[in-house]
Amino acid sequence: MDNRNTQEQAVTVEIAAETTEQPIPRMKAPLAEMSARQILKLIFLALALIAWYPLYSRLDPLSRWIAYDAFGIAHGSHLGESVAFFFLDIPKVFMLLLLIVWAVGVVRSFFTPERTRALLAGKREFLGHGLAGALGVVTPFCSCSAVPLFIGFMEAGIPLGVTFSFLITAPMVNEIALALLLAMFGWRIALLYMATGLLIAISSGLIIGRLGLERQVEDWVYEIRMGKPPTHLQTLTWMGRIDYGFHQVREIVGRVWPYIILGIGAGAAIHGYIPAGTMAKYMGKAWWSVPAMVLFGVPWYSNAAGVIPIVEALMGKGAALGTTLAFMMSVIAISFPEVVILRKVLKPKLIAVFIGVVAVGITIVGYIFNAII
Repeated sequence: MDNRNTQEQAVTVEIAAETTEQPIPRMKAPLAEMSARQILKLIFLALALIAWYPLYSRLDPLSRWIAYDAFGIAHGSHLGESVAFFFLDIPKVFMLLLLIVWAVGVVRSFFTPERTRALLAGKREFLGHGLAGALGVVTPFCSCSAVPLFIGFMEAGIPLGVTFSFLITAPMVNEIALALLLAMFGWRIALLYMATGLLIAISSGLIIGRLGLERQVEDWVYEIRMGKPPTHLQTLTWMGRIDYGFHQVREIVGRVWPYIILGIGAGAAIHGYIPAGTMAKYMGKAWWSVPAMVLFGVPWYSNAAGVIPIVEALMGKGAALGTTLAFMMSVIAISFPEVVILRKVLKPKLIAVFIGVVAVGITIVGYIFNAII
């Protein structure tokens, strides 16, 4: 009993830390009342946005110049291909990541955890799942947040299935994944991934909700009370929201940049040294390839920043799109560490249903991608 009380107290502290809104200083909107620093910040932002595309469009020749002229590596060599890949993807990925994380951060400033729960509470079934999926895309989330977010949603009376739609979407379809996919595969693949990721999350939430598994949530979760939410949310001016976007860039990019560099480094090695067509043998369109890669991805622990550069290199060596995306989705959405974290609040039967439903959805999406592309 003492252990259970200690566990509940620890989770209550987690919830408080997760749901407490961070103060963001308000800024006056009129230009005449802005400080010189704020005006310089707006000028810098405008110049950066103007220069972004001209710089982005010249990255490919720049990467080849670095590899073959600056470093003097022989054209067509394994090392040359790897170095050119690395110096192309590093600036390409970070330029897109900075732009998209900042833009999504501005949008995200409208959605605190309290507002998200308020939007989802009391909605009709299909509307609730759709909103949960959409909010999952723009809401801060990582595996360590799973328990406090889950308890917060349950305490607010949000149905179990809708909660799962949100928890599946948030880590799998976020601005980091979309920025990397856009950089490496183009907007068509990025949009297809977003659409299929949302479809998996919403469908999985609907199925879990219809199975009536509320009793498979640990009993103590329903006894938690988070206290009265704030009566009003902090109102920010547009200057404040722009600042919040910069804050998100520092926070998110500062957290994921090592994974990006490691992932691109691994992708560069695959691109330069694995013979073309090799991966088609193991990650092709054979009937067993997709479920095998889904199972293979579960024990891994990585976020989108670490796994997407590897996916790009694998596809360049003959791996099928559906098979590689299924592998990526399983790594991000149903990784073993996240399952261990969710065990704090879910009983084994519900965890097994969650893994099974999401894995089946990912497998179906993998087969569809392989069939149409």
